[in-house]
Amino acid sequence: MSVRDNTNRRLKEVLDIMAAGSWLDEKPNGGEVLAEATARIPFTKEESELLSGGIPRGHKNLTKATADLVKAGWMSKGRSGWAITDNGLRATVAFDTVEKLADALSNGTLIPEGTPLPQKPADAPAAAAAKKAPAKKAPAKKLSATQKPAEAAAEQQQAASGVTPENQPASVALVGDFGTKLGASGNWDPSHSAVQMDLDSIGGLWQLTADLPRGHYSYKAVVNGSWDENYGAFGVLDGANHEFSHAGGTVTFHYNHATKDVLRG
Repeated sequence: MSVRDNTNRRLKEVLDIMAAGSWLDEKPNGGEVLAEATARIPFTKEESELLSGGIPRGHKNLTKATADLVKAGWMSKGRSGWAITDNGLRATVAFDTVEKLADALSNGTLIPEGTPLPQKPADAPAAAAAKKAPAKKAPAKKLSATQKPAEAAAEQQQAASGVTPENQPASVALVGDFGTKLGASGNWDPSHSAVQMDLDSIGGLWQLTADLPRGHYSYKAVVNGSWDENYGAFGVLDGANHEFSHAGGTVTFHYNHATKDVLRG
């Protein structure tokens, strides 16, 4: 089976995974969807080969192919997660095999008029109800006699980030092939001051804002100044590089030590 065939099989899995998540009103993280799809259809030896950016060939092919689902209007990608559209759900009915799905995406085939939405699995309503049930909240922490309201608010926001101040690393560097554009003496150097991220003591996230020219860039987050702890795409330890194409201008990177992932905003 060819690389393209395997990519199409995983693309079908992506749509099916997204459809299953829709019954629970979920917007899964893109990394979770891709990881599940590749677990169902593992990479071949050829697809496991690392490209120049440190990303497996199969992973890059699949990530690129998901853009076809967005272009077709079958799914959307956002900072809050990925979501399947109603037409995406109908596509799972109209193009219910890998071959039909691949042909539809390749030829721009429209979903036949009158195609119904797929029926929800019998256990979906109960699962959705359980998911929507309000979680028990921990009792609100009372202010000490000397604590100011602003300090209490800061503590609450830090807790919401998932990492308490004492568990934050000493430093986080955003290293990549744009280091020299930020003023560093070289690229991929976590020791240079120009690539150090600043911790927002209220929100609990690390941040770096850069003005980059148009281009395609790769980067990772390096914790505590050592490559012994570095995180790539989807917050994976020693994982593949983050990659993105930039139209030029200001971009802000946010690192969350709870997820070990870097988002752009």
